[in-house]
Amino acid sequence: MTDAADLMRMYLADPDQPFPSVELADPSGLVAFGGDLSPQRLLSAYSAGIFPRYNPGETIQWYCPDPRSILIPTDLRVTKSHNRSVTKADYAVTMDRAFADVMTNCAAPRNSDAGTWIGSDMQAAYQQLHHLGHAHSVEVWRNGTLVGGLYGVATGRSFAGESMFSRTRDTSKIALYWLCAQLSAWDFPLIDCQVPSPHLTSLGATNLPRAAYLHLHAQAATRPTLPGPWHFEIPVPTSLNHLPV
Repeated sequence: MTDAADLMRMYLADPDQPFPSVELADPSGLVAFGGDLSPQRLLSAYSAGIFPRYNPGETIQWYCPDPRSILIPTDLRVTKSHNRSVTKADYAVTMDRAFADVMTNCAAPRNSDAGTWIGSDMQAAYQQLHHLGHAHSVEVWRNGTLVGGLYGVATGRSFAGESMFSRTRDTSKIALYWLCAQLSAWDFPLIDCQVPSPHLTSLGATNLPRAAYLHLHAQAATRPTLPGPWHFEIPVPTSLNHLPV
């Protein structure tokens, strides 16, 4: 049970206050709460393998869960139906072309009862990270309409996937397929999927003890960063008939 002393240790009262050691996280992976979503704070968090997750209106909460879900880009599991969607190529795929729109779609409720953890403050903070070249998106287009995508944050050669969406069948998986292909070409050793889930496991993600994840992440995060905006450097579907005007 978290006592008053733990809460004081975990509270980020000062903008320059460092995060507590992730080894002191509570069973849910909560490392700290409070602070802000400034670029400096977010980059410090991601460099340490920490990410924010909280509902709109709540105090910011910072997590480093144990175990940690990761996807090695070359280990993406592609089913026959997924492969048909990718190879049909009745779409165009881009990077960093519509970051704000991808976030807006990711923030939309997934059903009539669901809320979202991607509030307006999160959207503004990650859009600022995007403008600084640290946050990136993949977009899938059909007939000029955004139908799927994902976004995340890169630190060195470690990519933290934040959220993805589909408006038509398999379009988030198409975005992930091409992200994995490009990150593999750029020698990114891992995509941080953060919290384990059956869906991620079905796509090829594996769960690592927090210490093992942090070791891999630290090695990747200290490598040279690829500044944004990102563009695909591998052949991808780019039909002008599908891109927005």
